[in-house]
Amino acid sequence: MKADESHYALRLAQGARDLVAAQRLRYRVFVEELGADGPLVDHTARLEKDEFDGIVDHLLLIDTRRDAATFDDVVGVYRLLPGDTAAAAGTPFYSEGEYDLGPLRASGRRLLELGRSCVDPDHRGGTAMFHLWNGLADYVQARGIEVLFGTASFHGTDVAALAHPLAYLHHHHLAPESLRVVAIGEGAAAMDLMPVDQVDRRAAMLGTPALIKAYLRLGGFVGLGAFVDHAFNTVDVCLVMDTARMSSKHRDFYTRKQDKSA
Repeated sequence: MKADESHYALRLAQGARDLVAAQRLRYRVFVEELGADGPLVDHTARLEKDEFDGIVDHLLLIDTRRDAATFDDVVGVYRLLPGDTAAAAGTPFYSEGEYDLGPLRASGRRLLELGRSCVDPDHRGGTAMFHLWNGLADYVQARGIEVLFGTASFHGTDVAALAHPLAYLHHHHLAPESLRVVAIGEGAAAMDLMPVDQVDRRAAMLGTPALIKAYLRLGGFVGLGAFVDHAFNTVDVCLVMDTARMSSKHRDFYTRKQDKSA
């Protein structure tokens, strides 16, 4: 029997209180749990924030059993930046600090950058991420988004230790040239760290975070090269999903609501 999940609510952030709650969750996950830092991180107030927070949409998963007054009721977050919003604000995408997004910009298609995705530790391993993805699917469909992209992270900054997963992604999931963003700058690092016949698939999958594997199951690709983000204590890859390239199986999985009998 499926557990009662009526305590979950899903919506876009509405006003300053919701933004603070999202930033508080991000602080718990990215700073306290994973060791990230940044110039705008407020350690006193325990808020992980940056210059993009004022223009993006925050998709929130809320546990209605928690006290909203403590800002701890938000248990899942997705940060969403549509291309037209970025253009109107005259700002680059967050990912452009790590990747050349020229192929995506040149495509003329409707873009959506995904970022700062995280779930409270008490809500992992269940259906919290499915709820967030259902909300994301509704957002994408309502806005006619054609290409989704954004950086996703491996914990730590030792590229050599990630040789199997990075090489596997490079050899088996590299984006087609029309969508192939490229890592840039001092943090750029090669992913083809070993020949394809030397990559241990099992080791690669064990070393790949669940979120990245989920994007791959939906038909996602990775850009060329990784990026070492010392501030966030991560090695990043840029994931790209073309909704037109999704197979019907992938599209059905992405857009369906969570099966209540599961």
